[in-house]
Formats: sequence, C-alpha cells, structure tokens
Amino acid sequence: MVLLDTNTSILALISFGALMIFITLFFTRHKNITTEYFLVANRDVHWLIGAGSIAASWIWAPALFISSEVSYQLGLPGLFWFLFPNVIAVAIFIFLAPKIQERFPRGYTLPQYLGTRLQDKNIHKLYFFGYGFYQLMAVSVQLFAGSSLIFLLTGISVELSIALISFIVFTYAWLSGFESSIVTDFVGLIVIFLGLILVVPSTLHASGGLHFMLTGLGGVGGLHFDIFDPGVAFSFGLVTSISLIAGAISDQAFWQRAFAFKKNAIKPGFLTGAIFFAIVPVALSILGFIAAAPGSGILLPSGVDPSMIGVITVAHYLSPMFLLVFFFMLLSGLCSTLDSALSAFSALYAVDVGSFTVSSDLSKPRVGMIIILLLGIFVALITVHVPAFGLSQLWWIFNAVGATLVVPTILSLYWSKLTAKGALSGIVSALLVGLPLFIYGNFTNNNLLIVGSSVFIILVNLLMCWVFRQP
Repeated sequence: MVLLDTNTSILALISFGALMIFITLFFTRHKNITTEYFLVANRDVHWLIGAGSIAASWIWAPALFISSEVSYQLGLPGLFWFLFPNVIAVAIFIFLAPKIQERFPRGYTLPQYLGTRLQDKNIHKLYFFGYGFYQLMAVSVQLFAGSSLIFLLTGISVELSIALISFIVFTYAWLSGFESSIVTDFVGLIVIFLGLILVVPSTLHASGGLHFMLTGLGGVGGLHFDIFDPGVAFSFGLVTSISLIAGAISDQAFWQRAFAFKKNAIKPGFLTGAIFFAIVPVALSILGFIAAAPGSGILLPSGVDPSMIGVITVAHYLSPMFLLVFFFMLLSGLCSTLDSALSAFSALYAVDVGSFTVSSDLSKPRVGMIIILLLGIFVALITVHVPAFGLSQLWWIFNAVGATLVVPTILSLYWSKLTAKGALSGIVSALLVGLPLFIYGNFTNNNLLIVGSSVFIILVNLLMCWVFRQP
C-alpha cells in the first residue's frame, strides 16, 4: 500500500535535509567551534530557544505515534496516562537542572558528575554504559519509526529509508554538534506546530466533526471512557509513569541542556518546554479517537504496526497533499530527537571515555556520533526484521534501563549520605533481576509481572542506597 508518490517523498526528504543544513550553517557562521561550543553551546542558551529544543527533542517517536495508538486502543485513560507522566518528565527538570548547575557548574554529562560526586570509577563506567544505552535506543527508535513511516507512505524500503534519515541528520549534526541540535530543534518545532494546525482540524472536519470524534473517546470498542479506569491505570498508567519519568532523568540530552542553559533561563526554559510538548500528543490523540469512532471504517493494514494509526487516519480522510504535510511534520519530530541523541552521545564519548580538555579538536565527539549512529542503525535493522517486535517494545526496554539509574541520580543531588556501594548495589540488583523480569513481562503481556518488576527496580535501589548509606 503506497500512499504518497515515491519521487515526491524523496524530494521532501532532500528538501528537509537541505533546510536543516542551511539553518545550521547560517546560525553557526562566524563561530569559533571548540569542544565547549560543540558540546554545550558555550553555556549560553536562551530560554525560548532552549524551550523549543526541549519540546522538540522530547517529541520523539512515542509522542508522535504512540499518543495516537493509545488513544485508539485505550481511549481517554490511555491518553491521560501517556500525557501526564510525559509532561511531568520534562517539568521535573525545573528542579533538577538548577541543582546540577549549582553542584557541578562546569560539567558536561551526568556520568561525569556521578563519578566525581561518588569518587568511584565503577559508578562512572556503569552510568556511562547506562546513559549510552539510552542514547542507542533513542537513535534506533527514531530510525525504526522513521523508516516504518516512509515505507508505509511511499513503499521505499526500510533499509534505504534508514540510510537517508541517518545521512540527513548526521550531516547537520556533524557541523556544530549541540548548537546544530538546538537550532534545528526550534525550527522543527515550528514545522510540527504548523503541521498540526493544517492536518488535525482538517481531518476532524472531514471525518464528521467534533461530535463524531467524541464517539471514539472510549477507544476502539468503546470500553475506556473513565480517565482513572483502574485496569488501564494498573496495566499501563503505573508502568508508563515510572518509565517516562525515569527515562527523562536518564537521558543525557536533558542534562546536556541543563548544563548549556544560562542560569536564569533554566526554569522558564523547562516550564515552557513542557507546555510546548503537551500540545503535540493532545493534538495527535484526536486522530486516534477518530479512528476508534464507530463507523470510521478505519482498519490497520495487515503487518502494519499499530503506532501508525494516526498516519492511516490522515490518509483515510485527506488528500495526499495533507498527508505530505503530515509526513514532513513527523519527520521533523523524529529528526529532532535523533540529532539530540547523537549530540548527547558525542558528549558522553568525548568526556567520559579517557581524558577531556576544552580545545578546537572535534575529532573525539564526532567519532562518538559515528559510533552511536552505526550501532543505532544495526539495532533498527534488527527490530525491522524480527517478528512481533516493534516501537512499543523498544520504548519499554530503554525506559526500563533508565529506571535502574534514576534513584541514585536524584539522591546524588539531594542526599548527602549516598555512597558508591549503595548506588552500585541498587543498580546492579535492578539490572540483574528487575530488568529481565520487566522485558519478559512485556513479551508475554503479563501485566502483573510488568508492574511488579517496575516497582521492584525502584524499591531495590532505594533499599540498597539506604542500607549502605554513610553513617
């Protein structure tokens, strides 16, 4: 099933790439690009530009696709339990970001801070691998979702799509690193908002209007109208809340922005970023509700991932021109997160592997970008070719890994009695016991095991940090 002309789609991809490269070159002209600039933009990021970058980098594949999927499958409670923790995950940095600047004002990465704070090489290495794994999953998720989208719309193979997306983002990220990310993210957010304004109201009108959409608020089958539906709250809400909030705290991209903001820009930047972000999943959820409405006639094609329900809905009601706008909008969101992940890992690799000094030599951070991109391509290709493994599974796994690190991270900022032994014991216990159970629970759809393992990951960290605290 091809929904867009292949040549038109390739032209759109090339145009998008050319636009982002031009924007990067324009804003970084006359700049002395040192590692300080490449990694944290000379710590001079304005709150508005930063807010746009925060929102765009958090508008990753799940926000673009799963918001429609959960609205379609789980109705209002699905949207609520996806939206609420997502917004909290961003807003929590209103408190965390000023704290890290206060404790570690010349820092670059969270593993660097933990290694210094606890004076332990093992903690430093564990955090580097944990945070590096999170960026790997972020890269692979965007490539998987982007290639799936392009294949669905154009019929272009996922392998070629992955190569095209990778080349576009890598080219402009290579030029100036973090500065490329925040500038193109801001422009990408504008593109996303324009796309929403054009596509969502048009789809709503074409489907029959607000009244028709409201009949789908219970999700497909009309079973879920209560926002606090205990079944959805237990099976989806609790795990999503833990995973999303932990995922943000374990995302170097957020800490990179925390280190890069001007001091007085942190709180307004993260607050505005949370508000900007919330608009997107709320708007896209409308597409899921329309698809779920009785009489919509919308069915997922065989073999198509359920996360593509929003795209199917737009294609069902609107002309290819609107679908092309929607495609451009989704591509902007995916690439914003992808360039943020490349930039975040470039900092991790440059700072946390070996020694680091501020200089004009950009070889090490750029090598980091190459490494994480190649690994991300490899994981994305595996995901594409493994049956019954899709976007939701990738999303769960890397947020679960993030959850194993979140407790020591927060305690390191606010609790003076944290020890390396306590942090190490908690993280290792969560990785060896909680994470395998969580992954197995997701593959077997065992909600009790999923929830129990999620709670275990948090509690075992708290317990070990308390048991091995400083006297």
